[in-house]
Amino acid sequence: MPKTAATQVKEQPKPAVEAMADLSLEGVAEISAALRPLLADVFALYLKTKNFHWHIAGRHFRDYHLLLDEHAEQIFAMTDDIAERARKIGATTIHSISDISKHQRLKDNNEESVSAEKMLSEVRADNRELTRFLRATHEICEKYNDVATASLVETWIDQTERRTWFLSEVLQNH
Repeated sequence: MPKTAATQVKEQPKPAVEAMADLSLEGVAEISAALRPLLADVFALYLKTKNFHWHIAGRHFRDYHLLLDEHAEQIFAMTDDIAERARKIGATTIHSISDISKHQRLKDNNEESVSAEKMLSEVRADNRELTRFLRATHEICEKYNDVATASLVETWIDQTERRTWFLSEVLQNH
């Protein structure tokens, strides 16, 4: 039995990205393209911060250990919000560790032994870089009037600047 025109229209595949929010498809594509590496960077920074938390040593061990744990918790809390925001606007997000490594811009640290000062300096630098990435993402959100994502990004900027400030203050004594 031949298919009618109405049946043929119903069977056509949906677009790869369907805007669920009041955003253009172009906006969804550009915002999600910014959120994907942002999420990868946040995961990378989380793992680096936990790595340093686990391996820090020295006379300020307890203070640094607790500080890095607090920072790691805050960073990890961002991951779900970033991924869910991408999904809310109709996009997909990262799927695996290999996907994270493909999109991350922050560098890993796989050194066996790192001094406490180098650890703190490195996560401070990474937090500064993350702030730059967040600001760039905010600009994209403003371009498409995505106030919900922009609002989240503003909170993350404030948190990231606070972590940078704390690390800078600690490093003044070194």
